Amino acid sequence: MLGAVLAGGRSRRFGDDKLLFRIDGRPLILHAIERLESASLIREVVIVASADNAGKLGHLGYGVVVDELSVGPIGGVYTALGLGDAFVVAGDMPLIVPEFVDYIIREFGKNGKAVCVPRWDNGYLEPLHAAYSEEFRGFLGEKIKSRDYALNRAIRESNPCYVSIEALPEEWRGSFFNVNTREDLRRVRDLRGRRLER
Repeated sequence: MLGAVLAGGRSRRFGDDKLLFRIDGRPLILHAIERLESASLIREVVIVASADNAGKLGHLGYGVVVDELSVGPIGGVYTALGLGDAFVVAGDMPLIVPEFVDYIIREFGKNGKAVCVPRWDNGYLEPLHAAYSEEFRGFLGEKIKSRDYALNRAIRESNPCYVSIEALPEEWRGSFFNVNTREDLRRVRDLRGRRLER
């Protein structure tokens, strides 16, 4: 399956372009890419970038696809699915667990649903750590046309496969951790035992 790393955010809370902020000498987004790439069922990784970000990310050595819609994550997923079935994550998730990615992809394959998404017991979804079918793109296109940009709502309306997070190994939950602030970067340093660099 294709791995798609969304890189279209504006880093408002962070202040700078957080995806290029270095942890252990490498940009934050590379940590997400490399962990996703380590999943045995991911055959290739591409970056889905905004028009603003695309030029800054091309030097990382991965294909960059531009999300021309700029309507949030739903546009990024829509763009990724133009390349086929995809496992979609955010570029600010440096602690992705490859075994968890493989688990979701296997569930996706077994269930034959348009989406396979992790769900907490309280109903909260993790749509940027999920497997999507190429066929789901048409449904998303209709939502985008009608200016309904809520990705979670689109997923719920598609009769998805849900993966119960609480039923899985607790250490897998770190996979969802995303960096929004500089304090979050310090937490990554603590979790990985590595130093941060500007």
